[in-house]
Amino acid sequence: MGNAPIIDKTRQDKTRQDKTRQDKTTCCLEYDDFHIGQEAVFIRCITEDMMTSFRELSGDTNPLHTDEDFARTKGYVSRVVYGMLTASLYSCLAGVYLPGRNCLLHSVHADFLRPVFVGDVLTVSGQVAEKRDTFRQLIIRAVIRNQDGVKVSRAKIEAGVL
Repeated sequence: MGNAPIIDKTRQDKTRQDKTRQDKTTCCLEYDDFHIGQEAVFIRCITEDMMTSFRELSGDTNPLHTDEDFARTKGYVSRVVYGMLTASLYSCLAGVYLPGRNCLLHSVHADFLRPVFVGDVLTVSGQVAEKRDTFRQLIIRAVIRNQDGVKVSRAKIEAGVL
């Protein structure tokens, strides 16, 4: 969605330094390579182009997202970013970082805790909370925080590993 700046890093454990996506620390791992507590983190800046693309893709023209004046009359400082645009970052977390390219997304349960606005810089982090060996499935607890460290969303992701 647009050319939003992406800064990413993944952490295999507390003793290793942060790694970039180019190091492929999680993107190519097999199910048995994952462990409880394994983490991945990336940062994304929400842009006007992302809002436009999401509106065009979804057809959602709710004025809370499209009309500055309307959003202000409802008590917001600006138009509110689509919740599902924010939640789409969970798809990126699972499909690119944790578990990465071998991911088959089974479910995402997301809660929206605070509004997100264009220009916010969001840090998306996830941690393997559980492994279900029978289904080759990871349960990932994920959080999105804004540039002020405020938690704007949290999710439980169930992801199969092919």
